[in-house]
Amino acid sequence: IQVVESGGGLAQAGGSLTLSCAAFGGRVSGYTMGWFRQTPGKEREFVAAYAWSGDLADYADSAKGRFTIAGDSAKNSVYLQMNRLKPEDTAVYYCGARLGLHWHEWYTDPHEYSTWGRGTQVTVSS
Repeated sequence: IQVVESGGGLAQAGGSLTLSCAAFGGRVSGYTMGWFRQTPGKEREFVAAYAWSGDLADYADSAKGRFTIAGDSAKNSVYLQMNRLKPEDTAVYYCGARLGLHWHEWYTDPHEYSTWGRGTQVTVSS
């Protein structure tokens, strides 16, 4: 499977953006899908993940209450709705795919994901 992110851009603090992760070469519904972000000089950090079994979503503390992850098997895609954006949300956002339907708490580790997109830049101005 391959994934391609889109939807990044420039937003003002308090605004919203929706990121999309489209899958190719496989059914996204067979994978646990994660959104991660990275800033220069820092490690890739977990933002949110979606597991198809049980329609389960998990969020980093920084994303809870502001971001929503959702999967659409018909469109073979996963989305990240980001509301009430903050300047500290500025980063390159990456979509990762990991074969399997069930969520495990260690899936917040980016090393658990075998497939990555090229990322999409999100910039939030104050």
